Amino acid sequence: MPELPVISGNQARKAFERAGWVFVRVGSSRHIILRKPGNPLALSIPDHKTLDRGLLRALIRDAGMSVAEFVDRL
Repeated sequence: MPELPVISGNQARKAFERAGWVFVRVGSSRHIILRKPGNPLALSIPDHKTLDRGLLRALIRDAGMSVAEFVDRL
């Protein structure tokens, strides 16, 4: 399994967008909100310079992706 890289919130946003997630808005506290058509779940990504690996792993799991799929989209 590939190791999770240390990335910013904006880099995570771009990777999720390549996986079909769509930018909706910037929410409160500078969180980037993404939705996937046909999916009721919304991803809330903090717009930080670096994301904690645990948070990133949880976002990837919530998006229904594997770490390898996510790393391929970076």
